[in-house]
Amino acid sequence: MTLSASPISSDITTSDKVYAPQEDSFLLIEQMTTLPGGLVGKTVLDFCTGSGVVAIAAASSGADAVTAVDLCPDAAQCAHDNAVAAGLDIDVVVGSFAEALAAGPYDVVVSNPPYVPAPAIQDQSIRLTGPTQAWDASVDGRLVLDPLCAAAPDLLFTNGTLLIVQSEYSGTRQTVDALRRVGLHVDVIAEQRVEFGPVMKSRATWMWEQGLMDEGCHEETLVVIMATKR
Repeated sequence: MTLSASPISSDITTSDKVYAPQEDSFLLIEQMTTLPGGLVGKTVLDFCTGSGVVAIAAASSGADAVTAVDLCPDAAQCAHDNAVAAGLDIDVVVGSFAEALAAGPYDVVVSNPPYVPAPAIQDQSIRLTGPTQAWDASVDGRLVLDPLCAAAPDLLFTNGTLLIVQSEYSGTRQTVDALRRVGLHVDVIAEQRVEFGPVMKSRATWMWEQGLMDEGCHEETLVVIMATKR
C-alpha cells in the first residue's frame, strides 16, 4: 500500500525542533479516519502529537473533543498554532501519561510515538526539546511504547479504540502481546513498506551491528496496531 500525504498536511507548519508529518503520520490518519462508526461525537486523544496533524485530522473528521499531548513544549506550541490556523478547538497539553490520564478516558486514542532504536548514550532521559525526542526511543525502540501499552486500559472507555503506528524494528509482536496482556482485543490493521528516511539511514549501520536488522537493509515496514477495550 502506498499513501500520499494527507491534504491536511499541506497546511501544517513545523520548525527544525518539531517532527514534520511523514508516512507514519499519514498511515495513522488513514486508519483513524476510516474507523467503523467514524469519529463524529467522540472524544479523541492524540498522544505524542508533534505538529498536531493527527489531532487536526480528528477534529476535522467530526470528533466532539480532541486532546493533544506532547512532552516537548516546542511541539505543543506548534500543534496549538496549527490548530488555531485551522480554526479548530483542540486542547493542547504539555505533558506525558499523567496529563493524558487526567483528561481521559477517551473513545479513541491515537499515537505516533518515538519508536526508533537509539544508542544507549541517548537512553538516559527523554529530552524536553529538539527533534530527536520525536524519534529516539532507547536501544529497543520501546521507551514510550511499553508504558503506552500498560496505560491503554485506563486511557480508554469501554468499547474504546487505541491506534498505534510504529516500525517493525521496534517490535510489532511485543506491542501486540503487551496490549493483549492488559486485556485488550488486538489486531494489526495496516502495513506499509517504506524507504528509510534520514534518521533510519543514519542508524542503519549501528542497528545492523546490534543485530536489529540485516546488513544492507534500506526499507522498513510501518504498522498500525488497533486495540479495543471490551
